[in-house]
Amino acid sequence: MVDRLGDGLDRAAEQAFTCPIPKSAQARMKYLVKQLKGAKAMAQVFGVSQPTVERYVAGRFKQPRKDPAARMEREVRRRWQPQVRASAKRKAASTDGIVVSTRPRFGYTAAPGSTDDARVRDITQALAPHWAQRLFAARDEGADERQLLDIAAQGLGEHYFRDNGRRAHDLQVEFTDVEDIEISL
Repeated sequence: MVDRLGDGLDRAAEQAFTCPIPKSAQARMKYLVKQLKGAKAMAQVFGVSQPTVERYVAGRFKQPRKDPAARMEREVRRRWQPQVRASAKRKAASTDGIVVSTRPRFGYTAAPGSTDDARVRDITQALAPHWAQRLFAARDEGADERQLLDIAAQGLGEHYFRDNGRRAHDLQVEFTDVEDIEISL
């Protein structure tokens, strides 16, 4: 399973960035060298030689191959504007909450006589701040995709299916076969 919900949480926090990440390979490598406090440390993280890192910093390597370019972008995104990212997460976890837009298959465990057939649904639902807090905390602690989906299913169950405790009290929601999921703050 692709790490879609985890990636969605990261992309949602990136929406708060106040300036774009560096575009060129040289600018990205300079940023990473500065963050890691030296070309030697960057070379170890990136899995290349120190002279290769120095060539990127000097601008002699301008167009990295596809794989190194993707790794460079991923590393820059992971480290870019950590205070802005943390502030966006705090705001979502304390006051704003998050919005989940998804297309999964939902199954149910409910009282006898009700339908429990799983079916695909398109859902866009705002979740309360405590669900954002749980999702971000789990992501920061290294939770896998299944654990993140379980938390999202609990939040969607509470808000969408049980209407914050106003109906379907005993309904247990199962979140499977996620075709698409987007998170926004």
